[in-house]
Amino acid sequence: MNLIAAIVLIIAALAVGVFIGYSMFYKKGVEAGVEQRKKDAEGMLGSAEQQAARILEDAEKDAENKKKSALIEAKDEIHKLRSEAEKEIKDRRAELSRQERRIQQKEENLDKKTDNLEKKEETLSQKLKAADEKLKEAESIKKSQLDILERISEFTKEQAKEYIISKLEDDLVHEKSVKIAAYEQQLKDECNEKARSLISLAIAKVAADQVSEAAVSVVPLPNDEMKGRIIGREGRNIRALETLTGVDLIIDDTPEAITLSCFDQIRREVARIALEKLIADGRIHPARIEEMVDKARREVEYRIKQEGERAVIETNVHGINHELIKLLGRLRFRTSYRQNVLDHSIEVAKLCGVMASELGVDANLARRAGLLHDIGKALTSEIEGSHVQIGVDVCKKYNENPVIIHAVEAHHNDVEPKTVIACIVQAADAISAARPGARSENYESYIKRLQKLEEICTSYDGVEKCYAVQAGREVRIMVMPEIVNDEKMVIVARQIAQQIESEMDYPGQIKVNIIRESRVTDYAK
Repeated sequence: MNLIAAIVLIIAALAVGVFIGYSMFYKKGVEAGVEQRKKDAEGMLGSAEQQAARILEDAEKDAENKKKSALIEAKDEIHKLRSEAEKEIKDRRAELSRQERRIQQKEENLDKKTDNLEKKEETLSQKLKAADEKLKEAESIKKSQLDILERISEFTKEQAKEYIISKLEDDLVHEKSVKIAAYEQQLKDECNEKARSLISLAIAKVAADQVSEAAVSVVPLPNDEMKGRIIGREGRNIRALETLTGVDLIIDDTPEAITLSCFDQIRREVARIALEKLIADGRIHPARIEEMVDKARREVEYRIKQEGERAVIETNVHGINHELIKLLGRLRFRTSYRQNVLDHSIEVAKLCGVMASELGVDANLARRAGLLHDIGKALTSEIEGSHVQIGVDVCKKYNENPVIIHAVEAHHNDVEPKTVIACIVQAADAISAARPGARSENYESYIKRLQKLEEICTSYDGVEKCYAVQAGREVRIMVMPEIVNDEKMVIVARQIAQQIESEMDYPGQIKVNIIRESRVTDYAK
């Protein structure tokens, strides 16, 4: 390729030179100089041809040298590859020879093992043959002895077997029945004795006073003149206090005292605290009453939290969710059959801990189950259903141990108890409820009737608050003015009265009192 390119370049140069020379001679038009330039051009062309021949010769020599060097390199590469291939073939032959030797050794070993196995098989067959002969001899001896025994006893083999088995069965049945009866009586005696011991020990270790809760609270007054200030002009103060708290204030001839009546202990406590604050402050008017009621509600919420924490500390139960602690505190203001539910739960937790320790069960888990077994009673006024199911749902919501959830579900035999802790909680609950004065069916049914009365009223659209007062003889309903207008109030009152008549049993009559109040608040700045 280099040679051809050089030739092309030379020819192109010659053509360019000729063209330039010719152009120059043509332009000048001097005839005298034409001959001289032709000669010069011929001389240049001759030198160019000589130079081109010299370049061609050099190119041929260079190509020849490169060809020789390429042949030498190719021969060296071929020699190298041949030597490597010979070496690889030699290595593979050596490897094949080694593998052949190993295979030959393995074949020799297999032949030896085969010979040994054949010898062992032959020996084993001889031993088996001898054993078969001895077995036949033993069978013949056994048969002859059985024949002799049958002749002596006048029983065949099957008859003797049946006689022995029947005799043995009779003896065993009698012995089994005697021993089973003895064991059953022994177990009953031991279980009764152990149960009495455990229950008496638990009761002795957990001594608690039983206090019956009443449905009224008494607020002392500094003097009888304070009664008039509490009533207010045309009774506006007492009406505001009763409307805000849902508590019935009884002002009678009792000197220096006002009675608060309400089945809901939280409402009664809010009213009591608010009234005491108003008496201490001395400024009694509807705006001040509303402010004090709000403060009292906050104080009661704080006390609920404190009561829950106290119950947890007193029973030595740790790691309870803070929402469950609040629900435990609400049990302080909840009674069941005239028994305070929080005190009852604490007592059950302590009894469970003592009995679990005596039985070798996890006492911490038992105390936790006892403390939470009635947690559903804190929400029975807000959620429909039994306190057992509500308690199970609450414990599941806050990820309590499945053992505790089962104990809560089984403590009233709603499901069959399957764990020892569930049985312990049942027993402790029964012990705590068996204390004198802990049960009162009339009081419990009275509370349920008032709760049912409030549930009926709050089920209607537009009802904001509802309070059953006057021992259930009156229900005060506060409605939202933007939803229930004056005309609709009459319809709602009639519907509530009809539903109460159809769904509830009660003595006398119940007054349905609907309150609709529009209030606007602004501030002067």
